[in-house]
Amino acid sequence: MNRRSFLLAASTLPVIVQAAGSKSYTFGLVAKSQGNAVFQVARVGAEDAARELGAKHGLRIKVDWRTPNEEDAQKQAEAIEQLVLAGADGIAISCSDANKVTDAIDKAVKGGVPVCTFDSDAPASKRFINYGVDDLECGRQVIAELAKVMGGKGVVAILAGNQNAPNLQKRSQGVREGAKAFPGIRIRDTYYHKETPQDAAARVEQVMQAAPEVTGWAMIGGWPLFTEHALKWAPGSVKCVSVDALPAQLAYLRSGHVQKLLAQQCHAWGHRSIELLLDKVHFKKSPPSVKEVSPLVPVDRDNVDAYAKNWEKWLPK
Repeated sequence: MNRRSFLLAASTLPVIVQAAGSKSYTFGLVAKSQGNAVFQVARVGAEDAARELGAKHGLRIKVDWRTPNEEDAQKQAEAIEQLVLAGADGIAISCSDANKVTDAIDKAVKGGVPVCTFDSDAPASKRFINYGVDDLECGRQVIAELAKVMGGKGVVAILAGNQNAPNLQKRSQGVREGAKAFPGIRIRDTYYHKETPQDAAARVEQVMQAAPEVTGWAMIGGWPLFTEHALKWAPGSVKCVSVDALPAQLAYLRSGHVQKLLAQQCHAWGHRSIELLLDKVHFKKSPPSVKEVSPLVPVDRDNVDAYAKNWEKWLPK
């Protein structure tokens, strides 16, 4: 399935689980951008959870998708306000800029609408839990895997996406901290860009032209790997470890342009968020901690085919 077909398919998925005469809930889902495939997968996960939990508990559950076309924290804040006005029972958000959405989150909670975060947190807000990777550890894991395939020496560039995203800030910090364990590895710089595949691919090409000494890429998000022919080097000549392992990205693993992918459980971002919100509003259960860590799943050429079978369940054609 190409990316356009994938996005179109996701946009037509059913969002309401019907159960005649049952109690109903509406949960808002606010991701960073419509154009980022990982958030379309999170949407699929949320809708899967709505269907499964609705059937299991005899409920009607609606997922109200309120995600901006492109990253815009102000629009995310407005989406939270709109969801509250529309009577949402709970909201899950991946924050593009924690500072810009914290006030909207706090107002929602004050108004009786619980909010959880996934993927990217707003730690100073009144959200009741964040579900996602440990971002510092994610960065450390990326550089550890990259140093291994680079033989412990070389010049590394960090690809980091939106400079204001708190999760990416921590991942970049984790890469730099982790690199201290490898004296033969030098971090050249961290390179930011808009979180679109095209912008990311252009940024990688720009850096490689300006800094041909770069022999390794620590991609703390796999944005350019959603496009074809994004990595211009001969397979293996420059080493690359990237976060995310969606279908399009697996092709770079198979071709040898990428040595390892660290899969975020983006389907679970949506699925677990709905579970947590339902626990909070229906079962009156609060989680034991304000953070729930979602481990990264290593994918390389040895297990890529087995891992790819997950997408047959998560994104059936």
